[in-house]
Amino acid sequence: MAMNIGPSSASGNPEVMIDINTTPLIDVMLVLLIMLIVTIPIQLHSVDLNLPQGNPPPPLVEPEVVRIDIEADGAILWNTAPVPGGVAGLEPHLARVAAQAVQPEVHVRPDRAAAYDVVAAVMAAIQRNRLAKIGLVGSEQFL
Repeated sequence: MAMNIGPSSASGNPEVMIDINTTPLIDVMLVLLIMLIVTIPIQLHSVDLNLPQGNPPPPLVEPEVVRIDIEADGAILWNTAPVPGGVAGLEPHLARVAAQAVQPEVHVRPDRAAAYDVVAAVMAAIQRNRLAKIGLVGSEQFL
C-alpha cells in the first residue's frame, strides 16, 4: 500500500496514484508456486534392475586351442608338429578344424624374423576356411 504524506496540490484535489499495487500479484505467484511444488511427483534417480546374485558359473568346456607357429625360415608348425608343404599342407588341417561343430581358437605365432608373405599366406588360408576365432600371439616381441 502506498501513502502520500507530502503537501497536497493547490487545487485541493487528491493526487492520482500511478504506482501498481504488486502485492496481489506476488500472492498469486506464491500460491501457484506452492501448487506446482505439491503436484510434482518426487523424482527417483535410480533404476531398479534384477541382477543375478553370486559368481557366474565357469565355462563348461575349456576352448580347444590350435597353435600355428611360423618359423624364421618359413616352416609352419601345427601344434609343434611340422607341416610338410608349407601353406598348401596347412589347408587340410584348417579344413578339418573348420568342419568341427565348435571351432577351436587358432593362435598364430609368427617368429620375429619370419617373412611377411608367409604370415600373410597363413592368415589368408585361415580366412578362406572361414575360421572365426583367430588371434595373433606373441606380438610383444615386435615392440
